[in-house]
Amino acid sequence: MKVTVVGAGVVGLTTAACLRSLGVEADVITRDAPEATTSAVAAALWFPYRALPADRVTAWSAASYDELSRLAGVAGVRMLAGTEVLDPGAPDPWWRDAVPDLRRTGGGLRFTAPVVDTSVHLPWLADRLRALGGRIAQRTVRSLDELDADAVVNCAGLGARELAGDSSLNAVRGQIVRVAAPGVTEWVVDQRDPERLVYVVPRERDVVLGGTAQEGDEDREPDAATTEAIRARCADMVPAVRDAPVVSVAVGLRPARPSVRLEAEGRVVHCYGHGGAGVTLAWGCAVEVAALLGAGGRALPSLAVK
Repeated sequence: MKVTVVGAGVVGLTTAACLRSLGVEADVITRDAPEATTSAVAAALWFPYRALPADRVTAWSAASYDELSRLAGVAGVRMLAGTEVLDPGAPDPWWRDAVPDLRRTGGGLRFTAPVVDTSVHLPWLADRLRALGGRIAQRTVRSLDELDADAVVNCAGLGARELAGDSSLNAVRGQIVRVAAPGVTEWVVDQRDPERLVYVVPRERDVVLGGTAQEGDEDREPDAATTEAIRARCADMVPAVRDAPVVSVAVGLRPARPSVRLEAEGRVVHCYGHGGAGVTLAWGCAVEVAALLGAGGRALPSLAVK
């Protein structure tokens, strides 16, 4: 079987590499290089954000948690403890069964989660794909029908609006600030005010401060006032980042949808609409894509090659 995967974000690269590990001749065609995708901007903390339905997302998230934990120490993945801040009496998250060690504390929820440095992880996935015989070609796809393959996997993210004619797909603008703060060793998330998100996520090379969730805003240029507001909110929660030198500022457009679309339509398998949870869902979704293509069952060979 020859399969073309459209899109080189974390979902597309993971899917192609996993299919190759099963002996499927999967290659990637992408408009944007991996380092120019929304995945490259993500803080990439394992966290099921802006992705539904609850039952399928919980299952995909659990599978991804397991594989990312096996990759800890390589591929830009670390397992780090952290806290989601919650109001007293707030219920546990609907995805709690995907996390082995989630527990309540006075300030909210504590658990250990994979944190993925996408500046390392995306190149690692591309290298694994090539090592398994796969290729990545960069060009714009105008129609899925133009692709010469036995099957096509549509992992085009926001680009699926045009490729799949899906008007339910909506951009949610996320601006982040990367700072140098090596003393920060735990992550923290506070989404009690959805208009003023706070997250501090230490990666291998920097610490990501966020963020925003601006519905329908597709401006990819960073806003200086937003940068300062993000820094101030994060410093109030984690004082260690208050005077941290800024490494870079970036904007990504999350591909949000009422629910993740993962289904077969003729020779096409659609796999898009992951919202702010691409890293969180990528491995679990790859399992299901493989099953829909008749290439795998409920598990895939691990790519945790050290």
